[in-house]
Amino acid sequence: MQLRLVLIQPRVVARLRAMTLSRSTSTQAAGTGAPSAAAATPQPLPSRRPRSGIVLGIESSCDDTGVAVVTTSGRVLGESLATQAEIHAAWGGVVPKLAQEAHEAAIDGCVEAALSAAGVTADQLDAVAVTIGPGLGLCLRVGVLKARQLAAAHQLPVVPVHHMEAHALVARLGATRFALDAAAQTAAGAATATHQAAAGASGSTTSASAAGAASLGPAAPAADAAAEPPPAALVEFPFLCLLISGGHNQLLLVEGVGQYTQLGTTLDDALGEAYDKVARLLGLDLMPSGGAALEAFALEGNPRGMPFSVPMQRHANCDFSYAGLKTAVRLAIEEHAPEPSEANRQVRADIAASFQRVAVKHLEERCRRAVQWAQETHPEVRHLVVAGGVASNLFIRSQLTAVAQRAGLELVCPPARLCTDNGVMVAWAGVERLQLGLEEAPPAAVELGEGEWLDLRPRWPLTDRKDPRCFTATKSARKKRIFTGLTQLMEQQQEGNKAVVAAAAGAAQARQGVVI
Repeated sequence: MQLRLVLIQPRVVARLRAMTLSRSTSTQAAGTGAPSAAAATPQPLPSRRPRSGIVLGIESSCDDTGVAVVTTSGRVLGESLATQAEIHAAWGGVVPKLAQEAHEAAIDGCVEAALSAAGVTADQLDAVAVTIGPGLGLCLRVGVLKARQLAAAHQLPVVPVHHMEAHALVARLGATRFALDAAAQTAAGAATATHQAAAGASGSTTSASAAGAASLGPAAPAADAAAEPPPAALVEFPFLCLLISGGHNQLLLVEGVGQYTQLGTTLDDALGEAYDKVARLLGLDLMPSGGAALEAFALEGNPRGMPFSVPMQRHANCDFSYAGLKTAVRLAIEEHAPEPSEANRQVRADIAASFQRVAVKHLEERCRRAVQWAQETHPEVRHLVVAGGVASNLFIRSQLTAVAQRAGLELVCPPARLCTDNGVMVAWAGVERLQLGLEEAPPAAVELGEGEWLDLRPRWPLTDRKDPRCFTATKSARKKRIFTGLTQLMEQQQEGNKAVVAAAAGAAQARQGVVI
């Protein structure tokens, strides 16, 4: 597939470019003594309909089809989620082609359900946000194609979203906002409907819920949403963020939208992947997930029943490694419980509890050091945000709460339902980017289909910037050229914006000189 780099310029930059071109034309005409109509009468900028303050987000990077409608003030109006747990459980992991087919079967219904739960129509949206990477290319394509179809049909801008940035930023909605929405939902008697996804998505379950929509009322949600005062930011920049999921382990200093400095990352397996693999080795039921099954099973065991070692004790950095621990667990299972049965249930529970204790101990040590690093360079940091699918693990939350409290920080975790992949986090990331003008123009109003080339970034790194104390091996120059990180794109974009503003200022000065 041909790769291309797309730098998304803010709306203000596009306008400045238009102004620069117009002024340049005026100057040239004045210099030749033949002023044009454009020089005599400034051309108006393209009009744009008033903002509604409502963004729809689409997430399809792996095995969950998530769609949500969120206001720019942080209210979740409605959401829907189609899960594929039953489809992939028999295979012990996500099968990309099956995931793609399930996304295709569920995407239309999810969008309709989220809009219906929110009490809005697509015409009332301000933009469509969609995950373009990282993830499974076959799955990403389904969501991106749907987003572009919606945007083309209703002339809406598209906001491309980085999957991990969405996880990192969703905590900024604030737990208070979610609590208010839940209360509004209860007061309105909103029910959650569960049904089988249509068109052959066997095992894919879709749920749709309205959150806070009743307080707005279905008659004029756009106007009411736009009138809402912006909520106080519960999590302000900069903050320290731990992303833990099935495919990612990262410790980041978050200085702003698109501004990330990596303090640590996984050298091999991510924590979520280790949880899932150990759960499979122990013969646990992988529904709803291996991680949840292992956490529950570990409650039956002795966390010191097996002498597993904490990884990377001799490395004073913030990186993670779970491959060695996973191997130690496999050898213990082969020795003590090669075949899962009730007879060896206790020893298997001891293995699960011991694995969890050591795995989380490794997490604690890395987080403790990352907090120290962050406070040395940014003493104003007040929050430790833990996000990603594994952040729903209650044992992990309890241990990291102690780490944060000892450092004088507040631990912030999104609600458990927003730790796993969902549309709310994508919609909110879209809101944050839209407010900075980081959007793409509406696609051409033409028929879009499967043959359209889409800008997907399945291996899109979150950042190229690393803390000098980070010992992680640097990627090869070739890979750096191919997989440009989000932070580097933002830095390039800012430099480009400065150049455009400078050019506009120069053109304005030249125009004033001609007038004089």
